Amino acid sequence: MKSSKNKFQSIDDYIKPFPENMQIILESVRHTIKKAAPKAEEAISYQIPTFKLNGNLVHFAAFKNHIGFYPGSKAIQVFRKKFASYKSSKGTVQFPLDKPMPLELIKKITRFRVKENIEKEKTKHLSNKK
Repeated sequence: MKSSKNKFQSIDDYIKPFPENMQIILESVRHTIKKAAPKAEEAISYQIPTFKLNGNLVHFAAFKNHIGFYPGSKAIQVFRKKFASYKSSKGTVQFPLDKPMPLELIKKITRFRVKENIEKEKTKHLSNKK
């Protein structure tokens, strides 16, 4: 798995050291996010894969027994009923590796975050014009 000594420059760099089965899972999460947020830019933030669109959109990371998905506290609140069967906290949800990855849920959450960030940016621009 990843080491805190690694300094990843891209999501490809992040995914590369993992075993093939984990790479497939990580690529499926990545692809799902890219499809839900085609204008988002890939980045590494906090040394984990990140998508940015008018600021941070979502992050994800691989762990021994789960994929951590970090959509922010508002998304966690809005989708809390969908997270009932997953371990979650204020800003993260853990998708266990022994169950199918909930790609449709990841897509919905990412789309929610896109709308949220676009609205936030519009509000910011409106307040700057005053």
